[in-house]
Amino acid sequence: MNDTPGNGPDKAPRSGPVLIDMEGPAPSPDSAPPVPEDHPATRGSAMQTAALLTARRGSRLARWFWGLLGALLTVAISTAAWTFVTGLILSTPVLGYAVAALLAAFLLVLLAILIKEATAFARLARIDRLQLQATEALAEADLPKARAMAKSLGALYAGRAELKWQMETFRSRQDEQFDASALLSLAETELLSPLDRAARREVEAAARQVATVTALVPLAFADVLAALTSNIRMIRRIAEIYGGRSGTLGSLRLLRAVMTHLVATGAVAMGDDMLSSILGGNLLARLSRRFGEGVVNGALTARVGVAAMEVCRPIPFSPARRPRVTRIIQSSLSGLFSKGDEAEK
Repeated sequence: MNDTPGNGPDKAPRSGPVLIDMEGPAPSPDSAPPVPEDHPATRGSAMQTAALLTARRGSRLARWFWGLLGALLTVAISTAAWTFVTGLILSTPVLGYAVAALLAAFLLVLLAILIKEATAFARLARIDRLQLQATEALAEADLPKARAMAKSLGALYAGRAELKWQMETFRSRQDEQFDASALLSLAETELLSPLDRAARREVEAAARQVATVTALVPLAFADVLAALTSNIRMIRRIAEIYGGRSGTLGSLRLLRAVMTHLVATGAVAMGDDMLSSILGGNLLARLSRRFGEGVVNGALTARVGVAAMEVCRPIPFSPARRPRVTRIIQSSLSGLFSKGDEAEK
């Protein structure tokens, strides 16, 4: 028998690396695919989801389905209510007439709500007409159109107590302007500047709220719900500031128009240059996914707010007065993550 180690039936299993021959050249590190970036500050999933949900337009078949379903439910509920009230009057007259009075009061309240919504849509349409008149007057340099637009603008803000002094100044100086752009610039300076500052404060507050909820509330879809509710409230307040008081349906229409514009233009996706200016080297935004998403969601809310100001403003922004999203973001989010900045220093 051969007692050479490693030979024979009782040899022990060999321990050590196993070499496998591969065909072709071995791969090198420089040929490996790049690692996908998943930096927390490059995603604003809540605002992107809210924008896509709001801007999504259903198919015509779906609209017919919901319209017919609503009509059938309205007929069924009305018939059931009428049958119930008439049967109650026949069986118990006193109680039946009391329920009939309650039903009549409910219908009156419903009618008042419908009238309010129709009035809100009319005011929004009035703002749209003023925007169109101002755009045409500026494009054509038409002074009569500009004066007609200025007169309509004065009628729109005639009952605003906070603009009383500005309105007097504007009316005393508007006859001195002999150029369409000069007249509309005067209207911007005297009438719209205070409203622009108020609308900007609303945008900053909404951006701060969305950023805070996203960063501090870990519940699923809580950030999406906060983004939707905050943006609806912000757009409604901006419309009220500029004179186009919007009801519930009007606010939803404005929100959908703004979000559709943002999605169509690609403004929901933010570039690295703006992100770096927003974060400003913030330590918490780089280390925490939630804080990074909070910053980006707040920034996207500011974008929505600026778009809402452009939609609701009676006169389009002149280049010198157009609000800058970066400045609004910096002023709204300054101090929100200040502890991270102090720790970094």
